[in-house]
Amino acid sequence: MTTPVGSDRGSPRVAAPQSSRGVSWGRVAGLVVLVLGALVFLFPFYYMVVGALQRAPQTDISGAFPNPANLTLANFVDINAQVDLVRTLINSGIFTGGVLLATFVIGLLAGYALAQLEFRGRSLVFNLMLLILVLPFQLFMIPLYVLIVRTYGLSDSYLGMILPFAVNATAVFIFRQFFLQLPRELFESARIDGASEFMILRRIAVPLAQPAIITALIVTFIGPWNEFLWPFLITKQHDLQPLAVALANYISTVAARAANPFGSILAGAVVLAVPAVVVFVVFQRQFIQSNLGSGVKG
Repeated sequence: MTTPVGSDRGSPRVAAPQSSRGVSWGRVAGLVVLVLGALVFLFPFYYMVVGALQRAPQTDISGAFPNPANLTLANFVDINAQVDLVRTLINSGIFTGGVLLATFVIGLLAGYALAQLEFRGRSLVFNLMLLILVLPFQLFMIPLYVLIVRTYGLSDSYLGMILPFAVNATAVFIFRQFFLQLPRELFESARIDGASEFMILRRIAVPLAQPAIITALIVTFIGPWNEFLWPFLITKQHDLQPLAVALANYISTVAARAANPFGSILAGAVVLAVPAVVVFVVFQRQFIQSNLGSGVKG
């Protein structure tokens, strides 16, 4: 019995299996590129850590693969003998924590106002904020020093170190851009229900802005944590100096006289970099995620 011509039109056709060789090789090539990029990115940090652990300096490329017998913690012991790491870490925590608190309060309020409130001169304020982002902080250092030290008399104090960094234009910009992406109806409906702006900010804006808050705090954290010039100008008292100032003094004066200057300098860099790396690793998931649509009802 022969099958009629065209009788297979209604029967489902089974597609020929596609070769997955192209897809698999493409994925492998992509993974190889990503791994190589990660290795290139992480190699300076790895070399810094390895160099800080070496007893005898190996400044050539062979230092990246040191002899285990040449590894020691002596360089970190030398730093701890010259620098009070616990006290300087506390000072850095106070200095950086004060800046982060001011960034959260002022940046959140300013970003919300520039995004959701209508007032005269809003565009001018935003343009001036962008101008501040363009100009380097070193340009304002001398007038700020005169204002903080001579006018306000805040030398040798934590407040004198914190005030110049209290308003962070980058954080304001991050908050403004985040609130601009939220639906205005969400805030208008709350205003119609009689909620005040502070209540809207506290009950609606802040819970939705958690990704922006974490991003702004991480971005802000790097600046004051690594800042050494401004705190050094404000105070010469060793019991008030942050870790970056103490390590800068150690690297520039004491490390050159150490048994292993190369390792001592790298050990100082490791001590300064590790807290920043830990903060990023802890909050990296919140740093990259975004829930802009979480406030929109289905």
